[in-house]
Amino acid sequence: MSYIFDALQRSEMEREGTKTSLPDSALAVATGLLEAAERKRRVTGTAIAERPETADFLNQLPALPVSLLPNSRLVAIGEEESLGAEKFRFLAVRLRQLRQSRTMKKVLITSTIPQEGKSTVAANLACTLARRKPHKTLLLEGDLRRPTVAQKFGLGHVPGLSEWLRGESESMNIYRLEALGLWVLPAGSAPENPLELMQSGRLSSLMDQLTSWFDWIVIDSPPVLPLADTSIWARLADGILLVTRKSVTEKQQLLRGLEALERSKLLGALVNGSTDAAHSDYYQRYGPATSSPENADRTSKRSSVKADQ
Repeated sequence: MSYIFDALQRSEMEREGTKTSLPDSALAVATGLLEAAERKRRVTGTAIAERPETADFLNQLPALPVSLLPNSRLVAIGEEESLGAEKFRFLAVRLRQLRQSRTMKKVLITSTIPQEGKSTVAANLACTLARRKPHKTLLLEGDLRRPTVAQKFGLGHVPGLSEWLRGESESMNIYRLEALGLWVLPAGSAPENPLELMQSGRLSSLMDQLTSWFDWIVIDSPPVLPLADTSIWARLADGILLVTRKSVTEKQQLLRGLEALERSKLLGALVNGSTDAAHSDYYQRYGPATSSPENADRTSKRSSVKADQ
């Protein structure tokens, strides 16, 4: 590292008209180290190098309009000033901080059992990450058994990952939600043999390609118990977030779910559906929704992040 310091110091002195005696070989080594450090930062995601051809390709993908249903529970879109939306913004900040010290691009969202909210958490997190430009975010629906992403965004029945894995579509079935700055790869129609499709070998090559295109990939996977599908997604992910739900997740189920996940990839657990009176009161008094009593009242009514799956 002293070579790097000396090289930078020499460059500064030369700009000021002062000569140094640092050997050219040392300068060459320092330059090489700096280039290697820059390459490493590009790999880990702390520096984003966007290739023009990639941006052009992604912007040419089919665009779909978003039509949210009343029960979509996407607070990151329709209720940006709510406490729930603020929690997702905080989660996005924590993920960006983590990627400064480790590879963090593919984030797996799972739960121990159904009905804990993992699909809603995945969709809200993806929408929140997509707000940060120029980062490009993909919401990948990995739950081929019970797909809900297309329904949440009101996309209708569109081909998705299942059709591509079956070889029924030459396109990768990625869609642009232009209004949200988000890309989506839905599950498509539920197949009869989801596990066999995922083990066919095409999924791994697909993920390699997607990783080169996107800065964030949020994967909505099936629950950990009792399916084996999640283990496949876990191997492909950089980090895992485990969703739990108040009054739904049982202690023994949570312990079994934690045992089934690779601890080195486990980023943490999210408590879904919690109504913390202290947090709600603080946000009403100091959050952005306090411009009027009407806004404060609406915030208190939607303070918790609720989910249906």
